[in-house]
Amino acid sequence: MKYKAVIFDLDGVLCRTDQYHYLAWKRVADEIGVPFDETANNRLRGVGRMASLEIILEAFKGTLSDEEKHYYAEKKNTYYRRFLEDMSPADLSGEVKDTLDRIKSMGIRVAIGSSSKNTKLILKQIGLENYFDAVSDGTNITRSKPDPEVYIKASGYLGTDPKLCLVVEDAKSGIEAAFAAGMDCAAIGDGAKYSLATYNLHRFSDLLNIIIP
Repeated sequence: MKYKAVIFDLDGVLCRTDQYHYLAWKRVADEIGVPFDETANNRLRGVGRMASLEIILEAFKGTLSDEEKHYYAEKKNTYYRRFLEDMSPADLSGEVKDTLDRIKSMGIRVAIGSSSKNTKLILKQIGLENYFDAVSDGTNITRSKPDPEVYIKASGYLGTDPKLCLVVEDAKSGIEAAFAAGMDCAAIGDGAKYSLATYNLHRFSDLLNIIIP
């Protein structure tokens, strides 16, 4: 087979927590006094928490200290985690689970490559807590996508050459991170609009057409 491992972004690929992110950032933006809507929220896709806050603060007239920035970033995460508590295995579609199971049954290793520090909580909520061979997330990286660190670490945890890894992404920054890591990338959702990826998926199960020789 061409690929020995598939590394999945989490949010927007395996499940969707976009609305929770938006609602949490909206609360923080309202508290700071910064305008924030869903268009602005789209700029935060695939971006780490502190980098997201800096984007939001572009419309802020004053100045926040580093301590204040960390305070608001943590406050956003508190709001977000409360929303995540409402997630359940019902938030994982049958198509996604069936496709993952088929990929694993072929002996292909599977991993997560996400900038989120809440990755393990989300996986637990949707019933995939111990499903993946490796998890690389916001708790073990220092640079967010489009930096390739999260994917390079994922392939390292798997012990698989990056050239033999396929990344599945839905965000431009994630696609760029995959290429910077030396990996092919299959884009789904909004990511398929950018024409940057090796493959464009109309639906998640299209992955099987790429992987099966």
